[in-house]
Amino acid sequence: MSDETPESLIPYDEIVQEALRAVVGRVLGEVQATGGNLPGNHHFYITFKTGAPGVSIPPHLRERFPDEMTIVLQNKFWDLNVDDEGFTVGLTFNQIPAKLEIPFGAITAFVDPAVDFGLQFQATVADMMPETHDEAENDGSEQGGGPTVIESDDGSNVVTVDFGRKK
Repeated sequence: MSDETPESLIPYDEIVQEALRAVVGRVLGEVQATGGNLPGNHHFYITFKTGAPGVSIPPHLRERFPDEMTIVLQNKFWDLNVDDEGFTVGLTFNQIPAKLEIPFGAITAFVDPAVDFGLQFQATVADMMPETHDEAENDGSEQGGGPTVIESDDGSNVVTVDFGRKK
């Protein structure tokens, strides 16, 4: 008997990734159904590939985050709209409003620190190696606990999230 695992003709990895991304879609869809009101202390950190197909963000954000970006959906977001392919949302960055369009296939991480829940995904964009970038600084988090929030001189928030946190 051989110790080598035969190559699967069924794309299990892709199927699992698609199913987990559907979890994100369902959660965001439920928030949309409540008019954008997050229940209890729930809030989300969503990391996505800015260069992935279908991602639409303002040029100044794409320049600042050429590879990957993390957004916070907590206090200051609007016009959340979810469909089968992804979602759109309005956020502010340095007090400048922006509309973001993010397909589910571009998401690499989804975290709800209020309940210590997180999902990480394989990037669906081939050959995209992570580059270093500035931390996300949309004006989202105002509550303590979980991530570190640092107030900058211009009044915006810089959020640092440790996705490697263990229970």
